[in-house]
Amino acid sequence: MQHLRIGALIIGDEILSGKRQDRHFAHVVEVLARRGLKLAWARYEGDDRARLAAVLRETFAAGDLVFSCGGVGATPDDHTRQAAALALGVPLLRHPEAVAELEAQFGRDAYPNRIRMTEFPEGSAIIPNPVNRVASFSIRHHHFFPGFPQMAWPMLDWVLATRYPDLVATPDGERAIVVYGAGESQLLPLMEDNVRRYPQLRLFSLPSLAPNGERRIELGVKGDPQTLDAAIAHLIAGVEAGGFRWEHDRGAGAGAP
Repeated sequence: MQHLRIGALIIGDEILSGKRQDRHFAHVVEVLARRGLKLAWARYEGDDRARLAAVLRETFAAGDLVFSCGGVGATPDDHTRQAAALALGVPLLRHPEAVAELEAQFGRDAYPNRIRMTEFPEGSAIIPNPVNRVASFSIRHHHFFPGFPQMAWPMLDWVLATRYPDLVATPDGERAIVVYGAGESQLLPLMEDNVRRYPQLRLFSLPSLAPNGERRIELGVKGDPQTLDAAIAHLIAGVEAGGFRWEHDRGAGAGAP
């Protein structure tokens, strides 16, 4: 399963309008990092059923592992459950386990409206909600959570622990230097040579201005820890050959040469 690309889908008009600030993205990144994993992509989408269905058709077809937050309620502005069903070409059906959870929590008050939240795409499995027992659902490596972080985050933990206990990876390493007084164009041949020599790594170049106005570039590589030292040594040699001042970026990992 380690070959799965992982994506985050964050849904809600209130996010796109700025009425509410997203907190899910940073949390998902943090949780995955504990397992040596990282996101391959992230998307923000509004509460548009047709648009969501199109996005989900794409992600289901890709076979990605997707964590989706938002829009799973039963009010008219929630479209995620319906969009997932449309994307898969299956009906929404009341899930018996979700019904049992809801009835245990609310009794007769589960009807006639709350019960709608137990309707998931045919073939779904439930995700228990430890806060109020209103379950959500998983289908085809796609896991759909409420928009409330207090509910979504423990449900994410449950999915990872239950469905993907062995989904872990060796964390990427990183080495970087800070180069002063150079423009990216001046270092471009060096960067291209580094990419050719170490194709298994990912080079990054982040230009900025120092407080005194001097140009600075955070230049480094990420990936297999076994290759990082040689790759950063190559960059350092090229920077020195160009006559540029540099220093280690101490926030980019220990063990740089």
